[in-house]
Amino acid sequence: MIDGSLPRLEFWCDLQCPDCRTALDDVRALRAQYGDALPVELRHFPLEKHKQAYAAAEAAEEAFAQGLGWPFVEALLARVEELDARGQQVLLDVAREVGADVEEVDTALVDGRHMLTVDADQAEGKAIGVTGTPTYVIGGRRLDGGQSQDGLRERIVAVIEAAHAS
Repeated sequence: MIDGSLPRLEFWCDLQCPDCRTALDDVRALRAQYGDALPVELRHFPLEKHKQAYAAAEAAEEAFAQGLGWPFVEALLARVEELDARGQQVLLDVAREVGADVEEVDTALVDGRHMLTVDADQAEGKAIGVTGTPTYVIGGRRLDGGQSQDGLRERIVAVIEAAHAS
């Protein structure tokens, strides 16, 4: 554990992406290693090829608004194949499982209250060169995990350690 402030880790994610599900293991390991000293922020980058990814991002934002964002994200990423097969009903099922207000999640999907957040994330991601998921940004460095996640956690740790040493 490192004391003091660490650079923020942005986890650019498509919530229907099997690679993002795998990347979640790295995020968990980093949280275990650094605890609350490492701020981790989910950033949405729904890909067009995943038809439920945009709605999933909106539902996740509602779960974050209810204080249940990370449990929702983790539970949803565990079910990416089911999300593909069953659609938005899975979003409501996951919300129920993590204790979110399902009616509010459903209403958020209808009224689009989180569209601006998802759109802003997507636009910012494109502006900084995110082209796929998962992608990490830490200490001003973009690390693309869409091609291979091999060694990514070690590279993130190296950036953290360098930032803490300076």
